Amino acid sequence: MENIVNEPAPAYEKAFYTIAEYLEMEKASLQKHEYYQGEIFAMSGASARHNVIFSNMIGELYIRLKGKSCKPLGSDMRVHIPENTLFTYPDISIFCSDIVPSPEDADTAIQPTVLIEILSPSTRNYDRGGKFKLYRDIPSLKEYLLIDSEAINIEVFRINTSGHWELEEYKSIADRLHIAAIAASIDLKDIYEGTKL
Repeated sequence: MENIVNEPAPAYEKAFYTIAEYLEMEKASLQKHEYYQGEIFAMSGASARHNVIFSNMIGELYIRLKGKSCKPLGSDMRVHIPENTLFTYPDISIFCSDIVPSPEDADTAIQPTVLIEILSPSTRNYDRGGKFKLYRDIPSLKEYLLIDSEAINIEVFRINTSGHWELEEYKSIADRLHIAAIAASIDLKDIYEGTKL
């Protein structure tokens, strides 16, 4: 059974790292790490069910967005939030314009339109809490999706016309997920296909 943690633990002993040091270490590392305000955090691996959901979701998004201006990218796309220093690897990032590189690193993107995280026991509290708070600093972000990997449950946070985040939940396999920012809908049965949930 996985250990439940609310926040990621620092990966290295040094008290403070510059962004340049982090990026240099990350390029040489076989494991992915997040960076936030001078600290570096190791990212946990993913379960088989997490990977099935990821494959289903990225496939469905690719089909719906093919030939359009929005592009879905997987967890190898590092995202930087200059407003708060976070470097991270969302499970899926959707960019609805040219992919703009970070001023710190040409292989890191800024300004996603939609971010999607697939929840696991070890990340769910952080993805819902601390990480979402940091994601809200992204000026271009319109929607944040949390897909549960242990139950049929998808939470969609959308920013409204007043600049406030609103929650819509999908809890039935018969539901159809709507992602307003990219004008796309996906049946939950297709997202959870092969998971035995």
